[in-house]
Amino acid sequence: MDVKRVIKQSGYTLDSVAQALGITRVTLSQNLSRNPTINTLQKIADVVGCKLCDFFDDEREQDPNTLTCPKCGARFKLEE
Repeated sequence: MDVKRVIKQSGYTLDSVAQALGITRVTLSQNLSRNPTINTLQKIADVVGCKLCDFFDDEREQDPNTLTCPKCGARFKLEE
């Protein structure tokens, strides 16, 4: 998951996204370096005009049924 890359590609900065969310850039950076909630990620996606799934494109490109935990980096294979 690379939220900062998506923010930059969307033409925004961490400062501008933080301001739109009503928080400081430091708070946003700390939140992203930890384990952001889906709610937080959705708010960021709404600000930059992308879909929530855009933050996870890098994991899906490797294997569409595998995700990487943003906190520990562990890979999880999704099966039916």
